[in-house]
Amino acid sequence: MASTVRLIRSAELSDAQYAYASIVESGARLIFLAGACPLERDGRTAAVGDYAGQAAKCVETLTEALRAAGATISDVVSTRVLVASSQRSDLSVAWQVVRKAFGDHDVPSTLMGVTVLGYEGQLVEIEAVAAVRD
Repeated sequence: MASTVRLIRSAELSDAQYAYASIVESGARLIFLAGACPLERDGRTAAVGDYAGQAAKCVETLTEALRAAGATISDVVSTRVLVASSQRSDLSVAWQVVRKAFGDHDVPSTLMGVTVLGYEGQLVEIEAVAAVRD
């Protein structure tokens, strides 16, 4: 089945590691996901102190939330990756994990350093919007 999401690029913009825009084809159902946090099933924060480990857990959480909504990573339209740090190197560590998980489906994304996230010891969170055909 053809994807509902079409990624848009422009030769007039820098060669980023993500598409600059995405289009959702008509007739699609939009899925707005809560921020995927690095939490274990018992509520404990996973991989405390480890940006890569928390990013991986967030991807795992995001993937399960998508599955529960009848979608996959290839149905994601856009993401926002939040990293509790003012150091670009920490943001880069988290970003590389997320980028690898999305592979060729390099959706429009925003990577942001923030002061603090909601859970004790939380360093990374991933927000996403997806679209699927019913």
